[in-house]
Amino acid sequence: MEVHKVVAPPRKSTTAKLKTRLKETFFPDDPLRQFRGQPNRTKLIRAAQYIFPILQWCPEYSFRLLKSDVVSGLTIASLAIPQGISYAKLANLPPIVGLYSSFVPPLVYAVLGSSRDLAVGPVSIASLILGSMLRQQVSPVDDPLLFLQLAFSSTFFAGLFQASLGILRLGFIIDFLSKATLIGFMGGAAIIVSLQQLKALLGITHFTKQMSVVPVLSSVFHHTNEWSWQTIVMGVCFLLFLLGTRHLSMKKPKLFWVSAGAPLLSVIISTLLVFVFRADRHGVSVIGKLQEGLNPPSWNMLQFHGSHLGLVAKTGLITGIVSLTEGIAVGRTFAALKNYHVDGNKEMIAIGLMNVVGSATSCYVTTGAFSRSAVNHNAGAKTAVSNIVMSVTVMVTLLFLMPLFEYTPNVVLGAIIVTAVIGLIDLPAARQIWKIDKFDFLVMLCAFFGVIFLSVQDGLAIAVGLSLFKILMQVTRPKTVIMGNIPGTNIYRNLHHYQEAQRIPGFLVLSIESPINFANSNYLTERTSRWIEECEEEEAQEKHSSLRFLILEMSAVSGVDTNGVSFFKELKKTTAKKDIELVFVNPLSEVMEKLQRADEEEEFMRPEFLFLTVAEAIASLSLKGPSLNNV
Repeated sequence: MEVHKVVAPPRKSTTAKLKTRLKETFFPDDPLRQFRGQPNRTKLIRAAQYIFPILQWCPEYSFRLLKSDVVSGLTIASLAIPQGISYAKLANLPPIVGLYSSFVPPLVYAVLGSSRDLAVGPVSIASLILGSMLRQQVSPVDDPLLFLQLAFSSTFFAGLFQASLGILRLGFIIDFLSKATLIGFMGGAAIIVSLQQLKALLGITHFTKQMSVVPVLSSVFHHTNEWSWQTIVMGVCFLLFLLGTRHLSMKKPKLFWVSAGAPLLSVIISTLLVFVFRADRHGVSVIGKLQEGLNPPSWNMLQFHGSHLGLVAKTGLITGIVSLTEGIAVGRTFAALKNYHVDGNKEMIAIGLMNVVGSATSCYVTTGAFSRSAVNHNAGAKTAVSNIVMSVTVMVTLLFLMPLFEYTPNVVLGAIIVTAVIGLIDLPAARQIWKIDKFDFLVMLCAFFGVIFLSVQDGLAIAVGLSLFKILMQVTRPKTVIMGNIPGTNIYRNLHHYQEAQRIPGFLVLSIESPINFANSNYLTERTSRWIEECEEEEAQEKHSSLRFLILEMSAVSGVDTNGVSFFKELKKTTAKKDIELVFVNPLSEVMEKLQRADEEEEFMRPEFLFLTVAEAIASLSLKGPSLNNV
């Protein structure tokens, strides 16, 4: 067999290495490549288009696209108006704030966002987290002005954090919310949100301020004397109607407009029923009079000092991460369906600036909602103009239609919320996780039960903690496998995976499938020593020739640090004491360079013990093994 020489990697300066590492860490998409070799005018235009994506599609916009966007914009507006009012109440904010949050943020996103399908506005989970975290220290009933100030301040911090992630290109931080974590978290939050709506669906006036399932159910059954049969009848009827329309649209996607228009239709019908029969005088609670007019400025309400600064920063951080994760996931989902690209970092900047501007215009945390974005997609949205159309529709509502909501019953808003969040319980995805990875399933259950029985933030923290623990276990306990030859070939594979693979007497071939660093070098030292002892015992039992070579297959070792280099030095000393030669196969350039620098006397990086493949190593060493033992 021809043996190929292992070539040393080309020399690179420390500056060049650092530049490459930083580029791959923060600029893997190489955003500056579009400017290379272009005249200054083209560079200026492309820079403007990069910062403001609206400039990319606006010059080519046509009346045909406008027709599609107007239809989709009006459709999502019919969903956004009742949902905006409902989600604001979920966050313990005045209902009008939900409409404010459906007016300004979509305009900002239309200019800065890169998704054509994302429909922006308040969402249930962020509303729940915001309301529950702030309510721990400030009562929205006893001190509504302070609560509103903290909500706007939290929104500012959420937007600042989101935009900073995009500007500093640190979006990989949100990847710590794994799919299993999100599915469990969303499912638990959906149940908590639904249980919270029992207050509206049953007509209870005295309800617990806690969010976990036990206090909520306890409050429900301890106040049965407050249950209102009129409210229950109305709630059940509209809940069944909304769930029915949702089921119909899922079965027949072409009828998406049925479920999209059902919430607004429910609001109109219920408002008329309450007004005609004066149900508000018979135990059915209503929204009451809402303020007319556009968003008032709120920058003077932002609080950057005082005893609540830590609370608003913490609330902004958590709501910012959760809403950003949801918005980017939704945007990428629909981008994949239409085969276009969504820039994650630009989305972070767009969503972040949208919330910063929103915090100064009486809005709370907003992002791209899955339900509205799905309706937007199915309605045929072509560009972000659909968000502008929705915003204009909400503006008209704020200016002229607010008196019509005075008699809207809270029970219908509760039914709308339940219908919206029930889709967050993804049982098929949970089953799939169980089939694929049991540890991920455990993480999902921890997030789910943590949210239900503890709190939203505690459940999220437990799930993220377990996910980090899993990563740490993978880093500190890397996989090492013993390899054998598949008869009749030059292929070497895991002995425990390929039953036909056979060990070569006198050789121990190990594959290390991880970078070697301070976190795992001690483990690898112990594990490798155990492999050697087990192999020597097996050789003795089978009366084969003694172990002569330890071959390390290093294709998967992408890097080493100082501890990793020490691992190889110690391993060389250990094998030398046992008259075993240490052999390296296919070390990558970074690893090879560091080992060569550390091995100035060529103690363990001798050319005769460097090979490109395991087959070449064994073929070469088998021929001249006896003589090498005397080297």
